[in-house]
Amino acid sequence: MSLVTKNSKVTLHFELSLEDGQIVDSNFDKAPASFVFGDGSLLPDFEDALLGMAEGQESAFVMPPEKAFGAYNESNVQRIPRSQFGMDLEKGMVVSFADVSKNELPGVISEIGEKEVVVDFNHPLSGRSLTFRASIVSIEDAA
Repeated sequence: MSLVTKNSKVTLHFELSLEDGQIVDSNFDKAPASFVFGDGSLLPDFEDALLGMAEGQESAFVMPPEKAFGAYNESNVQRIPRSQFGMDLEKGMVVSFADVSKNELPGVISEIGEKEVVVDFNHPLSGRSLTFRASIVSIEDAA
């Protein structure tokens, strides 16, 4: 019987849900997804949770914020002069910014004032515990 190892290509169905049961993402009603360990498709702690699982096995794991999308960080909330926005703004809108390395950085508009706009750069799921449910469809050697 094959088990998931750090050298596996894994095909699986997965679901992410919040503490209240609200489903954030799921492919149980679609084609399964495949990934190779360490390819960046899944967060490292989500990959590690699958180690030792067998084909056909289904498990659920509660992932605390530090193993999921991180703790909510107040320093990721920025006040930006309204004059820097050349567009109509709405609360909850996602705007892309470039960081110092020119990487795209999405931020959520959380407040719109006359002089400044409050932008939250935390991941929308930061500070949340998530339940990660996985059902292993197949396991292959990634080599």
